[in-house]
This record gives sequence, structure tokens and C-alpha cells, in this order.
Amino acid sequence: MRNIGERVMQVLRQLRGPDTSDAVFEATALIVGAVFLLLGFAIGFPVFWGHEMAISGTGSIGSFAAYGGAVTAVLAFALGRLVSRPATVAPDGTRDGFSVPGDRLRWYDLVAIAFAHAAIAYLGWLGIAELLERSFTDAPVFPFPGAVLVAVAFALTAYVTFLSAVALSPTVLSLVLAMFLVVGAFAAMLASSDVHWWRDNLSALGMSTNSASLAFNTTLIIAGVLVTTIARYATAGLPVDDPVDRRGRFIVRGGLILIGIFLACVGVFPVDEFFLVHNTVATGMTVAFGVIVVGMPWFVRTIPRVFVVFGWVYVLVIILLAAFFAVGYYNLTAVELIAAVLIFSWIIVFLRTAGSVGTEHRSDPVAA
Repeated sequence: MRNIGERVMQVLRQLRGPDTSDAVFEATALIVGAVFLLLGFAIGFPVFWGHEMAISGTGSIGSFAAYGGAVTAVLAFALGRLVSRPATVAPDGTRDGFSVPGDRLRWYDLVAIAFAHAAIAYLGWLGIAELLERSFTDAPVFPFPGAVLVAVAFALTAYVTFLSAVALSPTVLSLVLAMFLVVGAFAAMLASSDVHWWRDNLSALGMSTNSASLAFNTTLIIAGVLVTTIARYATAGLPVDDPVDRRGRFIVRGGLILIGIFLACVGVFPVDEFFLVHNTVATGMTVAFGVIVVGMPWFVRTIPRVFVVFGWVYVLVIILLAAFFAVGYYNLTAVELIAAVLIFSWIIVFLRTAGSVGTEHRSDPVAA
């Protein structure tokens, strides 16, 4: 596999001349997009021939683009990792965007990230099709323009996913996580068979009696795996010069991994079938987040104080929301939604802050 990736890179460099690797990857992404454009048209036109297709719904252009887009995303992601493999190792020995030599993405990390890209493509194209259906009510789609639209959807999916795969970094992964959570949550809300689910709690979307349970629970499980990957990314570059720093990094990494495991368990154990376990892991996720944030200045002594205050404000807001729920001012759904937004936005900001701390530490001649 490595030899194939190296040969592809050599051919592309010969075609492009003495360009940078970024230019080579951009050219490759365009080629991959063009290939999937042709494949999309070649597959779609015979399938649509002789039919007037609906924009959305069963057997529509939108569903065809969504299913095909998901498959395209997986294939393009695999191609991106294959082509970029020879270039993932930086001159300092790091790879996959990590800041410490030796750390790398495992196979299960890559599977979860690929699935997240596929889910974003699937749900995204379904949403776009539904929006177009409401804009062009009862408008039919003829075979040729339908095949062109599907081909463009495949090409865009392949182009974006390929570039994401070859440039995986903490920032890219955090954006993938954010998009995946937003798209998955809104898809579950729209697909819910109970239009008043919000009167109970957010976990009502994952009940086995709800038609949105598969989308909601799968989103949580994959997001949990992504959070464990982010935990390794975020803490890889933290200073470990003495036992105190080493222990602090271990606690922070362990806490973030616990958040990811608890998040996945929330999806594994629906609230209507595993009430006690579900509530325990959901509460445990919040507690783990609070411990990390409150203890951050002692766990990571080089962390900026502005970020520490930022995290403490988040914890105070969550406590205030819980108090509002206790007195009946807010319902549980509002508390859970706001708390989820705060927790995941903090994780994304911590990812960038920890990277800057690690960079400053390695550039410090005394630390070195």
C-alpha cells in the first residue's frame, strides 16, 4: 500500500512539475472529483432513463445522491489516506497532525472519521434535497439533468472528503466532529416520530419507540469515538518534563477519554430500556467535564489563565442551568442542549489551546 501511494505521488509530481505537496494534493483532489463526476453520471443516467424523478423522498434524486454520496465519501477518504501516507511523516518525525513523534491515528480512529464523513454527506444531501423539494413543489426531474445533479454531488463529496483525509489535523478533526454532531442531531430531530419529543428531554430522540433512534444513537456512538481520538490529539503535545506534568496530562487525557466513552454509552443504552445506566453515564460525562475544567490550572500548569477562566465560566453556566431546571424555569431539553454546546465548544477550543502550549514549550530552550 505504501509503495502504491508513493508511486501515485511521483506521477502527480511529474505531471505538475516542481510544485509543493499542497499543490499536488489539490491536483489529486480535482482528479478524484472528476473521476466520481464521470462515475456518478455513468451510473445515474441509465438508472434514471425513462423516469421522471422526484427531488426528495423514496426513490428520488435526493435519496440517490445521499446514498451514493455516503459511499463516495468512504472511498474518497480511503484514497486520501492512501495517497497521503508517504507524506504524513513530517521532518521532525511527527505524523497525522500530532505534535509528538510516535503518536498516530489507529485503524478504529480512521474508521470512525470515515463514517463521520459518510454520515455528513448522506444527511447533508438529504437535507438539501428536502429544501429543494419545498422550493420547487411537485417539480419533476428528467433523466439527463438528474444524472448531472447526482454527478456533481458525487464530485463535490469526493473533492471535499479527499482534501479532509490528506490534511487531517486537530483543527480539521474538530470541525468534522462539530459538523457531524450538528447534522446528526438535526437529522434526528427532523426524523422524530414524536413531534413533541422536546417536552421530555434530548434522550427522547434515542428511545426505541422513536423512528429517529437509529440516527440519534449512531451519532452519539461515533461522536464518542471521535472525542477519544481528539483526546489523544489534544494532549499529545502537553509538557511532561516532570512527574507532576506527566500525571496532569494523564488525568486530562483520561478525563477526555471518559467523556468520549460516556457519550458513546449514552447512545448504546437508550433511556427507555436502560434508564439507570443511561442517566449514570450522562451524569458521568458532565462530572468528568467539570473535574477537568476546574482542575485545569493544576493538571496543566502552563495553560493560559484566560482559558482557565473561560472554562470556569462554562461550568458556572451549566450549574446555573441545572438550578433553573430544578426550580422548573427550564425544561431538561433546554439544559441538555445548552450544556452539550458548551462542552463540545470547550473541547474544540482546548484542542487549539493545548496545541499552542505544546508548540511554545518545545520552542523554549530551557525546556528543551
